[in-house]
Amino acid sequence: MSSTVVDVVDADSTSVRVDSSSVGGMTIRDGALSVGNEQPAIVTIAAAASVAIEPQITRPKWVGRRLGTGTGRRDRFPYPCIVSTPKIVLFYVFVPLPDPEAIRLWQLSVCESLGLRGRIIVSRHGINSTVGGDIAAVKRYVRTTRSYPGFAEADIKWSDGTGDDFPRLSVKVRPEIVTFGVPDEIVVDENGVVGGGTRLTPDEVHRLVDERGDEVVFFDGRNEIEAQVGRFDGAVVTKAQTTRDFVPLIESGAYDHLKDRPVVTYCTGGVRCEVLSTVMRNRGFGEVYQLDGGIVRYGERYRDDGLWRGSLYVFDNRMSTEFSERAEVLGRCVECGSATSNVANHPDREGRDLAVICPACLG
Repeated sequence: MSSTVVDVVDADSTSVRVDSSSVGGMTIRDGALSVGNEQPAIVTIAAAASVAIEPQITRPKWVGRRLGTGTGRRDRFPYPCIVSTPKIVLFYVFVPLPDPEAIRLWQLSVCESLGLRGRIIVSRHGINSTVGGDIAAVKRYVRTTRSYPGFAEADIKWSDGTGDDFPRLSVKVRPEIVTFGVPDEIVVDENGVVGGGTRLTPDEVHRLVDERGDEVVFFDGRNEIEAQVGRFDGAVVTKAQTTRDFVPLIESGAYDHLKDRPVVTYCTGGVRCEVLSTVMRNRGFGEVYQLDGGIVRYGERYRDDGLWRGSLYVFDNRMSTEFSERAEVLGRCVECGSATSNVANHPDREGRDLAVICPACLG
């Protein structure tokens, strides 16, 4: 296969060289710009680990030009207003990965080359990624990641960032891409998790509620702190402090009364409910669904005009976000009891414990 090298120069004058014989041809349809026309390629796991995106700093012709020289007027810079557009992408894919370490090294290399930060977990079950950076770099990350056949159909969820959303880049191999503590119970094939709950789009969730009414149960697959600032109407919220808590909670029998009712599991982007719905079905829950694409896709569809209430907790420095200016404020400050959607490390600002706390009490 012939190798085509493409130089892409952004407004920040960073040239990224992409070898299309390794990267392949996935058109990016997310975000403001569509990039296409690369030559398709078949990427093996070994080849994927060696994909190189080589950053090159290209000095524009106008850099260093002195103002007011020779022409009797000020020379103009060609781009007087260059503004960075930070974006965050969230996605996961359940697919068998024979060599998770090779995928980890590949993802680490790609993200470091593009200056991205965030968290990526790889396991033999697949990949779970949340990264952020400038939109041009994030788009190239998405294109490169989708060049691996197992990730080609990844459902990429985009959101606006702040430019300082993650403190560092972390890419790790773990037994599970979301830690329920049951890695040997989860079976994954080329179609995803085997035996999981039936996927429902946001519109299908509404149809189910219209048909079955109060019989339908929304089951929150997130930690308790996340549900304090936002949740579905009437949802069952557990006391889970970490994802590992769900299996013991379900096995305790506390939710056995729901085993004969239609249960719709939901979480931020969908990855936790892929596993949670499987865990519930394996333990006797007869009619289990999962909200396809999670709260993120539901919020994109209905904003604050549906069954969702409040803010969405997110795993970056924003801590929470809203779908519209009409979002209800459900959270209550742990110190003064006032309405707030603010979540922060408390009482130790450098610790790991989180609390809903208003800015005034946070100080």
